[in-house]
Amino acid sequence: MNKVLVIEDDPEIVDLLEIHLKDLSCELIKTYNGEDGLIALKSNAPDLVILDVMLPGIDGMEVCRRIRSAKSNVPVLMLTAKSEEIDKVLGLEIGADDYLTKPFSIREFIARVKAIFRRTQMMQELLSPNGLNLIEVGELKVDVEMRKVTIEGQKVELSPKEFELLVLLASNPGKSYNRSRLLNLVWGYDFEGYEHTVNSHINRLRAKIEPDMANPTYILTTWGVGYKFNEEL
Repeated sequence: MNKVLVIEDDPEIVDLLEIHLKDLSCELIKTYNGEDGLIALKSNAPDLVILDVMLPGIDGMEVCRRIRSAKSNVPVLMLTAKSEEIDKVLGLEIGADDYLTKPFSIREFIARVKAIFRRTQMMQELLSPNGLNLIEVGELKVDVEMRKVTIEGQKVELSPKEFELLVLLASNPGKSYNRSRLLNLVWGYDFEGYEHTVNSHINRLRAKIEPDMANPTYILTTWGVGYKFNEEL
């Protein structure tokens, strides 16, 4: 049974989500503001957070930032009445896994939730292919199980998405992934038009692990395609 934390200030929406999440055999934790949501997150171990952007007190964007700054990789589905592209991009950039604009259909909501659970399962398999729990390439070491990355013995702090990108690429050296494929695999849903989100995450990842950003050692650009991990190391 998947445990879902809902942080939403509209009781009618919470009740509606509860009905349909229970149909998916989910256990629901209900909170109505950002502060209570963060407290509930610490005292529980949810498999998914459904987070409204427009919350009293601490808003949803700040809640998402705090979730990610706490190194939690729990999937976050953001709900908002806003429809501007900049808000969607910001939500994805700060670590949301998906974004649903109100009003939304229940069928669409269920599809998004199922897609996130599928992505979580798929990424668990991708993060440890064939029992691979330690990746060592040159000075780069990735402990998959502990979610720990070091360069020359020094710990490197990565966001959940940066870590998943690194492990996916490093587990498949030489295999090129286009941006749309990376969005599907790492973010778990079709974010067509948001390929620049992949670019920004790759750039931040390179800044943290590459000795020379101008001449990357580990993550290479496959011109006209996307990115790959250097298979010649």
